[in-house]
Amino acid sequence: MLVREAHPTVATVVDPRDRPRLDAAAGGRFRTIHAESVADAIRAVRERPVQAVLVSPSHVPEEQVPWVAALVRSYPGVQTVAVVSRHDADSAERLLAFGASGVKTLLDLSRREGWTELRDALCHPTSPTAAAILGRVMPDLAETPADCRLCFETLIRVAPGTPTVRALCRRYGLRQSSFVSRFFRAGLPSPKCYLASLRLVYVAAMLQTRGLSVADASYQLEYSSPQSFGRHLKAATGLTAGEFRRSMPFPRALDGFHQRMIVPYRTVLRAFRPLEPKGHAASGPGVTGRAVGNGRFSR
Repeated sequence: MLVREAHPTVATVVDPRDRPRLDAAAGGRFRTIHAESVADAIRAVRERPVQAVLVSPSHVPEEQVPWVAALVRSYPGVQTVAVVSRHDADSAERLLAFGASGVKTLLDLSRREGWTELRDALCHPTSPTAAAILGRVMPDLAETPADCRLCFETLIRVAPGTPTVRALCRRYGLRQSSFVSRFFRAGLPSPKCYLASLRLVYVAAMLQTRGLSVADASYQLEYSSPQSFGRHLKAATGLTAGEFRRSMPFPRALDGFHQRMIVPYRTVLRAFRPLEPKGHAASGPGVTGRAVGNGRFSR
């Protein structure tokens, strides 16, 4: 069994002299997008699932401080971190402005410990949306086998950037046919249904964010176009993107997923071993027939 965690993406607005050190610190554990301005970093946040933005007081001029405030205000699910690599009066003044703009985290990269703290903060990220879903789902899986908990925890974390079951199985290091058949034999909804339903929960969370448009959400979820995203949403929920945004707030979407996809199957999941090596997987209790879920939310 091999579970590959998604590498977080981090946007930076830092001194070009610090970029090589950041790339070296990443060590393949997170990806960096080096922006020339805060506006460019915001554009990156809109176009892809960025988990954090690093802003350096030495590289953000005074006139861009309002953009920092806009970033913090409009994208609360993205961590904005002030990073300092050298100390001077201008940087100290700018840090005060960052604090007034809502930036709550400061890392001092002039200290060796600062780089360790940076790696710890960025290499093990949990978005507020993922944390909320995990907090709702994982207590119901407390008595399930360890690989069942790992399966669902990974699924919840990677769902936004994982559009297909085939891509999900690559993370698990399993053949798609074997993985799907284990859900079938246990009488559970299909992995495709779990993945699609979770991605709809993320859609609801994204559309609650003031700074994100429907097009932004479609690109972050790796749809080919906003039109393709809209067609999928209509097929899955019966709602247009605008109707979904108005009628399906994140708490309601999360509750719907929990009640449809987890609660009815708690007993089955206690014996479910979806990630065991081939030849060792339990088939689950003898449930006759196949549980079918279509990912729809009631209006």
